[in-house]
Amino acid sequence: MNSVNTWTTTQHFWLIVLGFFVAFVPRYFPLLIFTKRKIPAWFNEWMKFVPVSLFTALVVKDVFIDSNYQLAPMTHVPELLASLIVIIIAYRTRSMSMSVIIGLMAAFLIAMVV
Repeated sequence: MNSVNTWTTTQHFWLIVLGFFVAFVPRYFPLLIFTKRKIPAWFNEWMKFVPVSLFTALVVKDVFIDSNYQLAPMTHVPELLASLIVIIIAYRTRSMSMSVIIGLMAAFLIAMVV
């Protein structure tokens, strides 16, 4: 059976419009709500940890979990080395962008060598 894309231009348009709303609404409503009221200090303090937590969750998954979703810490040696470099850079510079850039470079260079 030959599958051919039979979507019309109108269907593509509505897909883009709906995709816009799906991406926009979860960002707009919190902005709308929190710009009109004072945010508690404890909430601001707690929110400082969210980017680090998300970044850590992404890295830990790639370093310690294999493709079968099994714990496999010693099978990802290049990723483990790159993550150690990122930890050192992040600790010294306290810069997320610098950590990401150097981490990507380290992962690329280590993958070329190993």
